[in-house]
Amino acid sequence: MNMNVDVSAKQASPTGPTLETVLSVEHWTDRLFSFRITRPSGFRFRSGEFVMIGLEADSGKPLMRAYSIASPNWDEELEFFSIKVPDGPLTSRLQKIQPGDKILLNRKSVGTLVHDALTPGKSLFLFSTGTGFAPFASVIRDPETYDKFERIIVTHTCRDTAELDYSRKIVNEVLEHEFLGEIAKNRLSYYESTTREDYYRQGRITTLIENGDFAKTIGLDVFNPETDRGMICGSNQMISDVRDILLQNGLTEGSNARPAEFVVEKAFVG
Repeated sequence: MNMNVDVSAKQASPTGPTLETVLSVEHWTDRLFSFRITRPSGFRFRSGEFVMIGLEADSGKPLMRAYSIASPNWDEELEFFSIKVPDGPLTSRLQKIQPGDKILLNRKSVGTLVHDALTPGKSLFLFSTGTGFAPFASVIRDPETYDKFERIIVTHTCRDTAELDYSRKIVNEVLEHEFLGEIAKNRLSYYESTTREDYYRQGRITTLIENGDFAKTIGLDVFNPETDRGMICGSNQMISDVRDILLQNGLTEGSNARPAEFVVEKAFVG
């Protein structure tokens, strides 16, 4: 997830951003890339949260943007999944980073896509489009997710099949992980689709929910406010449409202050 925000140079203080090192960069398509940076020893976050990261602008003033942390809270490194915007104030430069480069990292993470914002349930639905998959890359790699839910269903809809490569990789890593794989087996489901390129499953997630393909494929009836919980992150239109579907089925939107049946990441843009 991402959101343009300028941060005052006053934040470059002992309580402001830390300077972290880029460890690796992977370009998935001409529009998407991921990267990993060092994690400060005192940095704590809940899986699913986002944090401000950025670079020093030519003016010397930090330009920061909100990014969901794609790595789980137990990881010794921090991972991010980003879109490339050719004329974006930050991403036009961020997409050119190399291992060894420096990244500014704010000291505090926030967000609503966390377990604390949901009431107990049996099935957890994670709905994403584009880079909105990032927080769920964190959530599905967190053992707490499997302690709290019997089934986890993560969806990812992109324009082209190549844009699904990152989410495929993360899901496969979970299923093949020596520890996570044991608890995720037969409990983690991945439901992907494309909206432009021909693919065996094509269509917006809302269309696939409404025509019954989603429920049939995952083998569950959807959605029951007594048992089902949801998180939504992606394009504004997808968020609005999936939110409406959940509300129509009797689920209530929650927050950190008032946990309920589903939550939305309102900071997401793009």
